[in-house]
Amino acid sequence: VPDNWIYIQEGGVRVGRVQIFNNWSPYMVKDWRSTVWIGLEYFVNEGGDLWIMDDEDLIELGITEVEKIGMIRRADVLDGCVLRMPKAYPAYIGSYDQLHVVREFVEEIPNLFLIGRNGMHRYNNQDHSMLTAMLAVDNIVSGRTDKSNLWEVNLDGEYHEERK
Repeated sequence: VPDNWIYIQEGGVRVGRVQIFNNWSPYMVKDWRSTVWIGLEYFVNEGGDLWIMDDEDLIELGITEVEKIGMIRRADVLDGCVLRMPKAYPAYIGSYDQLHVVREFVEEIPNLFLIGRNGMHRYNNQDHSMLTAMLAVDNIVSGRTDKSNLWEVNLDGEYHEERK
């Protein structure tokens, strides 16, 4: 499969997305020629049943679910681990409409460059997040303190991973 990630649409499972790390970079996988490293993403709330589930039980759930949808065979699983990422997505509720106040405040700090999804508190996919980081580095190296180029990333609303 050439994709970096696959959204799961099958009913009867809770896994939301599968990442194939070999396709991000072969350097992410020790033996990328004969093994495939996948990540299973579950979209949960902190404190919810999956969030508080024991790691071993969550790994077992993941194996069971991807086996159920025909992506793997249990016998081929070499290892598993759990990473919990709190606040992986920004919340667009409450005082979110006042984000410009925070942005204006931090713009006054010359050596502070907000980047990525959580730094900018806006939905950026991985490509956009990495682009804001690379632009921030360029800004720092060149001595640029104006950060407007960071905030211009992903304004057009196009989905940049789409093939042309």
